[in-house]
Amino acid sequence: MGHHHHAPSGDEKRNEDEIAYCPVMKGSTVLKADAEEEGLVRDYKGKRYYLCCDDCAPMFDADPDRYATA
Repeated sequence: MGHHHHAPSGDEKRNEDEIAYCPVMKGSTVLKADAEEEGLVRDYKGKRYYLCCDDCAPMFDADPDRYATA
């Protein structure tokens, strides 16, 4: 994959491309790579959602419209 640039000072402000917010547990951040590795992603109405844990997946699946954001 492409070039990787790291700012000399800390990585505390992570790239928005790497981080997503779980739609079920509001405010929970998810590392996209981890979610994909663990199968905790859902594609719904053309948008990809990243889930923070195994507990959120069935909740999203049961009622995706409730959690999906436009």
